[in-house]
Amino acid sequence: MYNNQLETFIEAADSGSFSKAAENLYITPTAVIKQINLLEASLDLQLFIRTNRGLSLTQAGKSLYQDAKYIIQYSKDSLIRAKNALHSGENVIRIGTSFMTPTQFLIEIWPKIHEVCPDLKFQLVPFENTPENAREILMNLGQNIDLVAGIFDEESLKQWGCAALELSKEPLCCAVSIHHRLSEKRKLSIGDLFGENLMLIRRGWNSYVDSLRDDIEKNYPQISIVDFSFFDVGVFNQCENSNNILMAVGSWENVHPLLKIIPVDWDYAIPFGILYSPTPSENVLSFIHAVAQVFGLKF
Repeated sequence: MYNNQLETFIEAADSGSFSKAAENLYITPTAVIKQINLLEASLDLQLFIRTNRGLSLTQAGKSLYQDAKYIIQYSKDSLIRAKNALHSGENVIRIGTSFMTPTQFLIEIWPKIHEVCPDLKFQLVPFENTPENAREILMNLGQNIDLVAGIFDEESLKQWGCAALELSKEPLCCAVSIHHRLSEKRKLSIGDLFGENLMLIRRGWNSYVDSLRDDIEKNYPQISIVDFSFFDVGVFNQCENSNNILMAVGSWENVHPLLKIIPVDWDYAIPFGILYSPTPSENVLSFIHAVAQVFGLKF
């Protein structure tokens, strides 16, 4: 569908080095370099500026970086649509999955769901967690993807036009580099964050995070807040490279191998659950009812 070298190119750009890209792709640095060299040769373009400090994109590389993400996602979506057409006559629930929308807990309880809905099957549909993809998927649940699991608040549900089954309140935690001075702690106090840079997503993204922000800005000037606009791989890489602290939730513990997520001794938590179309199909509605029953919730 597309040149796999594009995925290696994107990983190298995100990682900032061939060795880190190789680690994330589970291949050797030599293999990464070879793929990038072949890609540059086939396109007759220099994509990276290589220095002892790492990699940076040329202007051509920056242009290709944006288009490559679209090409890869479009190809994957095309494949998903083809598979959906193949299974259109079956009772299949299409569950979107990305590093920010964990599905492992659904897989673990699937036998119990199957007891309630024995005719249902599920299909995991991977997608890249970009602002554009997330918005498109959430605003069109029921088309290529039936549901996703993640954090939310009432305002975001209105904005996306989603319904949600809340399964829990996930405590807000902090992610730190495994080399950070706080990484050995099992739980953090607010005082542990004094003198640190705390990365918080922009105001307005989620009211529960905004409440934490308000508390820190009002009562704890010893903590410096660093804003960012969206949770993606780049943010987790920034946390690891800068030695900053990143607000996170426990279900993201496997997002970055060099980060550790630690609970904090405060009362801030955020709703977590399953997001689906406000006009769900019978299959989706049956699935939601089954999940609610498994979790002992009224629905």
